[in-house]
Amino acid sequence: MDKYVCKVCGYVYDPEKGDPDNGIAPGTAFADLPDDWVCPLCGVPKSEFEKQA
Repeated sequence: MDKYVCKVCGYVYDPEKGDPDNGIAPGTAFADLPDDWVCPLCGVPKSEFEKQA
């Protein structure tokens, strides 16, 4: 699964780790994140993330 990086703060969403502090289980693909999920570091929406090269 692809990792995605926040264009604002550089946080990397790793689907293998998920975001357990915010209720996202390991193994959750970026595309499967809820629409209201935001960057856990800076609070921007999913639209501010891009696929990591």
